[in-house]
Amino acid sequence: MLSATAGANLLIYLGHGNGSPSPYSGGQDTHNGLGLNASASGSNTNVRYYGETYVAKDIHLAPNAVVILNHLCYASGNNEWDKGNPTRSVAIQRVDNYGQGFLHAGAAAVFAEGITDPGYILADLFRTNLSMTDIFWASPNATHSYAISFTSRDTTGAKALMDPYAANRYYRSVIGRLTVTAAAWR
Repeated sequence: MLSATAGANLLIYLGHGNGSPSPYSGGQDTHNGLGLNASASGSNTNVRYYGETYVAKDIHLAPNAVVILNHLCYASGNNEWDKGNPTRSVAIQRVDNYGQGFLHAGAAAVFAEGITDPGYILADLFRTNLSMTDIFWASPNATHSYAISFTSRDTTGAKALMDPYAANRYYRSVIGRLTVTAAAWR
């Protein structure tokens, strides 16, 4: 996996998520990264989490890389299924924390789409000169109704946007250097 990410300008991950804050122990070694199967046994019972510590240290993305996290728990601020909804404060912490390792690995932006199709991100990266902010708001699922923006407390220069579709329903976010354009990414 590490050789496949070396110098990549696009990293798309669909899989298990384990973020912070959460009810699970492990800290930065297991939270805010990738949940990968330890072996190719054809089962999801052998997941090993490589958290923010490993992502920041071992993954070396191209400058201005984009990361797309799709269908995983925690990354967009959400909870696990059937665990209720997080508070606004917890959701913001999760987006900030989940983005850190990838931003330190070289990403300009980390998009998280918890339940929707991220295809619009790819289309806009390849076909437009929009900024990461404008790409985020170009989603066919954008609502703006409960929009949240904040400056990262842990990653210098990083800004974040969240677009809950209802109060406490956190399934879309982006964090990073959001003025970077698709042209700069290409």
